[in-house]
Amino acid sequence: MNILKALKSLTKFEICLWAVSVAVITVSFFLSKGGDVLSFIASLIGVTSLIFLARGFAFGQILMIIFSTVYGIISFRFSYYGEMLTYIGMTLPMAVVSLVSWIRHPYKKSAEVEVSRLNKKKIAFIVISSVAVTVAFYYILKAFNTANLLPSTVSVLTSYIAATLTAFRSPYFALGYACNDLVLIVLWVLAAIEDFSYLPMVMCFAVFFVNDMYGFICWKKMEKRQEICS
Repeated sequence: MNILKALKSLTKFEICLWAVSVAVITVSFFLSKGGDVLSFIASLIGVTSLIFLARGFAFGQILMIIFSTVYGIISFRFSYYGEMLTYIGMTLPMAVVSLVSWIRHPYKKSAEVEVSRLNKKKIAFIVISSVAVTVAFYYILKAFNTANLLPSTVSVLTSYIAATLTAFRSPYFALGYACNDLVLIVLWVLAAIEDFSYLPMVMCFAVFFVNDMYGFICWKKMEKRQEICS
C-alpha cells in the first residue's frame, strides 16, 4: 500500500471533486453558527476517504476506520443508537476486514485493488445475512428506544450490504453506500431541525452521495480495464 503513489495518481478532476466537497462541508459548518466541531472533522475525514476508495486504494479504508469511530461517537451523542451500533459494531470491523482483503489483493502489485465479481454463493450470503442482521438490529434498536427507528433500521440494512460488498471488492459497494447516504440525509435533516448545528452532517452525506456515485463509475471502469488487461 503506497500512500504517496496513491496521492500522486489522483486526477485533476478527483482533486477538484475533493476540494469542492471540502468547501461545501466547511461553508455549511460556518453557516450553522456554533456547529459541532466533531461532526465537521468527521465529515472531512469521510469525504477524503471516499476519493481513495473510488480509486480502489486501501488507504481509503484506513480513513474509513477513523471516520466510523468518530461518527459512532457523534451518533451516540444524538441518541442515534442505530447509527452508533452500525458504524462501531459493523462498518468499522468490516472496514478492517476490507482493508486486509484489499491489501492482500492488489491489481498487478499496484496501489489499486483487484476488482472481484459476485457469484451466486456470495449473493446468497448477502441476501440471507442481510435479512438476519436487519431483523436482529431492529429489535436491538427498539430496545434502546432509538430515535427515528424505521429509517435507522433501513440504514443498518444499506450499511451492511455496502460493507459486505466492499469486503468482496465488488463495484456495487459504492451503490450500496449511495443508498445509505440517502437514508442518512433524512436522519440528519430530522436532527438538524431540532439542532441546527448538525447541518454539516446533512451536507456531509449529500456530498458523500455524489462521491459514492463517482466511485461506482470509477469501479466499473476499473472492472472493464482489468478484464481487458488480464
